[in-house]
Amino acid sequence: MRKFQELLDPFGLTPFHWVVLCCLWQEDGLATSSIGEKLQQVGGTLTGVLDRMAERDLIRRERDAHDRRIWRIWLTDSGRTLIDVLPPIALSIQKCMIRGISAEEQAKLSGWVNQTIANLS
Repeated sequence: MRKFQELLDPFGLTPFHWVVLCCLWQEDGLATSSIGEKLQQVGGTLTGVLDRMAERDLIRRERDAHDRRIWRIWLTDSGRTLIDVLPPIALSIQKCMIRGISAEEQAKLSGWVNQTIANLS
């Protein structure tokens, strides 16, 4: 994680910011609760991260048009521009992580991780 953080530092981001951005790149306008479910985070931690991201103009919050209790999170133009910059950084970290691991071993590892995640769901 330290290497990933070092690569994110020039952008003023943390790995947690990265995963929030990934959620929104996949589906913009998610409810705060949906982001929390996807990231398995609740309450204050996620709220604080979203506050900091809004202060940096990476996201904006809007009330849901049909249910005023729900806040929807949208990428700003600044948040969208990171789509072109950050994925290659993550890919370089991934390549570093699997260096020296055969394709067969990678497949086994992926299966184990997926099974572990499924066991927790």
